[in-house]
Amino acid sequence: MTRPIRPPVLAANWKMHHGPTAARAFLAEFLARFAPRDDRTVVLFPPAVSLHPLAESRADRADVRLGVQNVHTDAKGAFTGEVSAPMAREAGADFALVGHSERRHVFGELDEHTARKCRAAVDAGLVPMLCVGERIEERNAGETDAIVIRQLRAGLASLTPAERATVLVAYEPVWAIGTGRTATPEDASATHRVIRAELASLVGEGGAAVPILYGGSVNTGNAAALIAADEVGGLLVGGASLDVESWLGIVGT
Repeated sequence: MTRPIRPPVLAANWKMHHGPTAARAFLAEFLARFAPRDDRTVVLFPPAVSLHPLAESRADRADVRLGVQNVHTDAKGAFTGEVSAPMAREAGADFALVGHSERRHVFGELDEHTARKCRAAVDAGLVPMLCVGERIEERNAGETDAIVIRQLRAGLASLTPAERATVLVAYEPVWAIGTGRTATPEDASATHRVIRAELASLVGEGGAAVPILYGGSVNTGNAAALIAADEVGGLLVGGASLDVESWLGIVGT
């Protein structure tokens, strides 16, 4: 990657929205209204079919980075419907989401899958954004810290300490995704401090520089308070990133 990752990292996860035509229209309007900035990193995670069209439409705007929402654990093979990390890299991705809550809880991916996907992403020259977070019943049982530590350790298990220092981590409490409920800045900071301490153990000195993003019903009304919270190094945004106006409000925070 030729451009450094500067926090705050503001990432848009479009999920299964914005096919190639809509994605190009979004990007054209966004680039016309968002001037390049060197004090933050902006990443779009479109659906796989829109990745290459966006890479071609981006032209010389290297300040707007692209990522893929999911990669397979293998570089190639008989896996109908899957996208490998090398394919995503060739299509224009710099980043790869790994372990998003929907991959874990809708598609049944396990911790061992996140480890293999982080390995595959790094091998292909992609930066993994490892997602961790607890369900509401786990939070109510006081298991938040244990859950995020387990998921973090598992996801980074296949990487060397030096490789771990290059990843991004996103804390996304499952109970706050698409529900309208949001962790308070204090809630986010508390869990981010736990993640930071574990990164120090897993990565060493370089763990202090790993950006930790918050994701979970982020919108224009709460983005500024969340980004200002202690140890919050960025935002992973879902629904509020689908509209150019609201996305501009968030990336300009």
